[in-house]
Amino acid sequence: MGEDAGSFPVEETPTKKLSPAAAKLRLLKRLRCTLRCEKEAWQAGAQRVAGVDEVGRGSLFGPVVAAAVILDPAYRIRGLRDSKLLPKERREELALRIRERALAWAVASVDSETIDRINIYQASRLAMRLAVAELALVPDSLLVDAMTLDWEGSQRALIHGDARSASIAAASIVAKVERDRMMCEIDSLYPQYGLASHKGYSTPVHLAALKEHGPSPLHRRSFAPVWNAQEVLGFMLEDEAMVETIPASLIDAPERA
Repeated sequence: MGEDAGSFPVEETPTKKLSPAAAKLRLLKRLRCTLRCEKEAWQAGAQRVAGVDEVGRGSLFGPVVAAAVILDPAYRIRGLRDSKLLPKERREELALRIRERALAWAVASVDSETIDRINIYQASRLAMRLAVAELALVPDSLLVDAMTLDWEGSQRALIHGDARSASIAAASIVAKVERDRMMCEIDSLYPQYGLASHKGYSTPVHLAALKEHGPSPLHRRSFAPVWNAQEVLGFMLEDEAMVETIPASLIDAPERA
């Protein structure tokens, strides 16, 4: 009599645990970027709804850059989504279309020195507030990615807003394209760091360059990988200074048994 196949234990296929970054990316891909939040604001009486977002928050180098965009309700820009989910060429195409078709758009940045002084969270809020202030049209409502701003008007903070709101996604794209452009320009000033390729983020290439050359004046010295590299470079320079003070006769002297 044959054994019931159901009596055998079923071997489960082990699932690979995703890193936090990979898990977040998978979540963002599942979210739909729509005009639902904008429509709710329009129905509540708002006429100029600005989406606001920043990029470069996790970078080790240079400014945090923010953008504010007021989309035209009468013109739909297809393909808007979180800038992290778009290839470079598509981002640049959309950024151009946004600048051409939006009712208003603006970009602002906060430099690395200010980031070190007030911290990256407050610097991100400041950059976004400055972008709103630079808009040619005064918005009557804000949709902000994951935080609130020092702004007296109506605003709504949306978690993963750049993957859910078309206006915030548009701001994310404009800010990302602008910051990438800035990093490519600065790359010629500091070619040893490879900024054009990694845009100042914590990649193995960037960390190796930091270890070899130490931080530049535009690195965020309050960020751990930067001040760690600074300490390592400091010890190296101290060692070199100590060697320079040793008489050459001792350095060149043959070893004795």
